[in-house]
Amino acid sequence: MKTVPFTIATELKVNNICGFYKREVKPFGTSAKVDCPKEHLGKMVYLVILDNDE
Repeated sequence: MKTVPFTIATELKVNNICGFYKREVKPFGTSAKVDCPKEHLGKMVYLVILDNDE
């Protein structure tokens, strides 16, 4: 399996955000999935939706 690089940071600044979701990473469900290592199961994450209309 491909390893996804993970950057540790305490602050993130992003422009052109359409919205975001705050969810817990779970192993199963009926919604859309995002690649995420198993080590993050049970943690709270933010999925940020960006506006690519430049």
